[in-house]
Order: sequence, then structure tokens, then C-alpha cells
Amino acid sequence: MFISNKYSVTDNDIINGARETQIQALILAGGLGKRMGILCRARPKPVLPFACRFKIIDFTLSNCIHSGIKEIALLVDHQRKQMADYVAEWNRINSPGSRITVLEPKSGSYQGTADAIYQNIDSFGTNPAENTLVLAGDHVYRMDYRDMLKLHKEVGADVTIGVVSVPLKQAHRFGIVTVDHKQRIIDFIEKPEKATSNLASMGIYIFNTQFLIEHLLEDHKNTSSNHDFGHTIIPAMAKQHKVCAYKFQEYWQDIGTVEAFYGTNMELIRKLPSLSLNGNWPIMTNIHDLVLPKPINNANIRNSLIGEDCSIDGMVENSILFPGVTVKKFATVRNSIVMSNTVIGSYTTVNHSILDEDVELGEFCYIGFGDSTTETEKGITVLGRGAKISDYSAVHYNYRTQSNPRALVSTAVSDSLKAN
Repeated sequence: MFISNKYSVTDNDIINGARETQIQALILAGGLGKRMGILCRARPKPVLPFACRFKIIDFTLSNCIHSGIKEIALLVDHQRKQMADYVAEWNRINSPGSRITVLEPKSGSYQGTADAIYQNIDSFGTNPAENTLVLAGDHVYRMDYRDMLKLHKEVGADVTIGVVSVPLKQAHRFGIVTVDHKQRIIDFIEKPEKATSNLASMGIYIFNTQFLIEHLLEDHKNTSSNHDFGHTIIPAMAKQHKVCAYKFQEYWQDIGTVEAFYGTNMELIRKLPSLSLNGNWPIMTNIHDLVLPKPINNANIRNSLIGEDCSIDGMVENSILFPGVTVKKFATVRNSIVMSNTVIGSYTTVNHSILDEDVELGEFCYIGFGDSTTETEKGITVLGRGAKISDYSAVHYNYRTQSNPRALVSTAVSDSLKAN
């Protein structure tokens, strides 16, 4: 069970303390989210808003609760107070019978995914569960971890890794595994330049707890290690121990980039979305009475998902509007994600963009301005939380800013906007 960090224990105390009990979950939720840019500058990525109602971490937490996991710990680092506050409220509303603990670095910051768990051995490694489930806090999916645990025990694995098929051209983004005919992993390469397999690690691991602890202690003593599961520990384990693959067949997305965040949200407005927010495996969040967003089609709103309390006097098409968004008269929003409490001024156009919370756009603006060969090549424009864009401003596609970029817009563009 998880206990407070008020004492230290020896290596032997930890290794000999393992006992057979329920599985425990450790959720890695401390990364900087550098590739998310300004969307994660002032917030941890796991609490990035998603699909009008949720935060990304809601998916992993909900999966744990539905899978009957009673002991859950979040390992936090970047913007750790935000994470702790969010999880405390989430836990109060959603998880009677389960305990969610927030664990911070002992000093400084975590030096890698394995180091994050190593630093908290005295919180989970004394009298622990038989198995430890290690998860990421920035993935969107629904999964019953009991199915994976069943396989892990049936095959007698030291480690079982959740894997999913990805397009080969995207394989460089993931840890790629090669398996034999018994689904045993014989090779693991983190983010290969040229992949020979399309089976990607989901960053979901089930370890025999004593096995995990022994290897964390060994890795900590290795001064040449970068203390990371994907780069160092798992590849070495695959060569020496029984590491097996659990093939997940359902929807899964790693929210590692702005493009992934945009695409995963926009998946929800497809005619046949791969991900559904409804069903008998509900995704729980920290607001108990917030309703699910509704798909709307009418004269002013086409193929869009609209949150509560939106005021729409303009046109919205192929877009997702979070609660409290205002679209004023003659404004147009296309192919975009607009987060809560953003105001879009009259005669303003927003295209292929992400507008964070509390953005204010003046009149006669064009966000996502410019041409490209195809819509898929057109980079996503991002305006950060609280950005204020003055009247007659244009923000080029693929531009990302927290402030008013009008100084970067040519006089010819501004004059054209005024003339129209």
C-alpha cells in the first residue's frame, strides 16, 4: 500500500517486503510537455482540457477505477500543485473505495521515468502489491487493465507491455517492439530512425513488483543510465528476461504533440468516430454535473461539438467549442478547437486553429491566415491562454503565440482586412 514518505528503508527491506495482494498503479504525470508548446506552458499536460468536458488524465484515472484498482499513485513534477489540486477534487468526487496518492520528487525533479518511480520506492515498495501497473497520464483510450493482468499471469511474464499497431510512417514517435510467435518481445527500440515493426509500446507496463524494485535499485547505481524505461530499462530486460506483449485492439492515442491533440479532438466529430465518450465505461472528471457536449447541425452550426453555455451568432463548421465560448455576429469558425470562455469578435474568421481558454479576438481578424498545398499540410495555429488579439489582425497558419502578433502582420494584409 502507499504510505507517507516519513522514513527511509534499506534495499533488503524493500526487496523482501513484496507480498501477494491486489495490483497497484503508478501513473507518470510529471513531464514538461515540451512538444505541446504554449498549451502546456502554464499547465501540466495531463490536465490539458479535452473534448469540452474532460482533462486528459481523466482517461487513465477512469480506466483504473473501472478496472477495480484500489491503490493508485500519481507521480507529479511539472506544475505539481495544479496536478495535486486537480486529483484531490477528482478523488473526492469519483473514487470511493480507491485511494489516489500524489507523490512528488524528494528533491529537484525526476531524471527519467524510472527515476520517478525509484524516488518513491519507500511509498510503494514496502508491503506492496504482487504486481505494479505503470501508466502514462497523457493518453486517450479506454482499457480494462484486468485483461492485461490476466495474460501477464497466464504466461508467467516478468514484464508485460501494452502494444498497439501504428502506421509505419509514425513508428519513429514510439518505442517499437519485435515479437516472436509466442508474443514474447525479443527487441525494443525507443523512437527508431527506421522501424522494422509497426508494434508500438503504449507506455503501459505490468511488472512483478519485486522484479521491478530489484531493477530500479540496480539502475539507480548505474551512473551511465538515463534512468528511463523506454530508452534503457525495457530494452535491457527484453534481452535477458521474459517480456511479453499484450496487443490492444481498441482506440488509443498518445497526446504527445499539438497535432495529436488536435487530431484526437477532431476525431470526435467524424461521422463514425473511433472514440466514443458514451457507453458503459464512462470517463469521469472533476466536475460532477457537467453534461457531455452535444453534436449540433443547424443553419449556423454544421458538424460540430458544442459545450454548455455557448453563445453563437456567427457560423461554426467542423469544430469543437468548449463551454462558455462566444461567437459574435458574422464571425466564422472552421476546423478549429476553441476552449472555454473565449470570445470571437464580429467578422472574424478562425480556421484550422486551437484557441486556448480566455482568448479574446477583436473584430475583422483572421486566425489561420494564408494558403498551403493541402489542408493536411497546413500547420495548426495556436493562441495561448488569455491571448488578446486586436481588431484587424491576421495570424498566419502554423503560428503560435501568447500575445498580440499584429506587429508581425504586413500593412498590406491589415489594409486588405479593413477593406473587406
